Amino acid sequence: MNLTDRIEKDYLAAYKARDEVRLSVLRMLKAAAKNRQVELMRPLSDDELAEVLVRQAKQRRESIEQFGRAGRDDLRAREERELSVLVEYLPAPLTEDELIREVDQAIAELGAQSVKDMGRVVSAVLAKHKGRADGKRVSDMARSRLSR
Repeated sequence: MNLTDRIEKDYLAAYKARDEVRLSVLRMLKAAAKNRQVELMRPLSDDELAEVLVRQAKQRRESIEQFGRAGRDDLRAREERELSVLVEYLPAPLTEDELIREVDQAIAELGAQSVKDMGRVVSAVLAKHKGRADGKRVSDMARSRLSR
């Protein structure tokens, strides 16, 4: 079952179970996916849908941080519940060892010598692992590996 079908099936199950939070999150996710589909003028692949998921999860994480600083624990808790629903659909992130291996491999393939080549390394790793690698983690790892 592909990701789109899984989301649709879970949406219907949440609707029948009257699970308001899950239903709301899946409804927003479906709308974001539909908007992306309209932009591309074709159906989304699972990788493209994963990108939409990553973007939605990132928005929730940023909101959680901002609500926490503002002392709005009620809104922060809601965003955390929404994020927990989204995380179920995200691809498994790269482990620390996998990330090190992928960054080292990209450095070797590109012949990167210094921090000046960091952008190419980060781009290569992110392109290879869409949705599984966080840009900040990859950037930090590439910087540390290139500066040694």
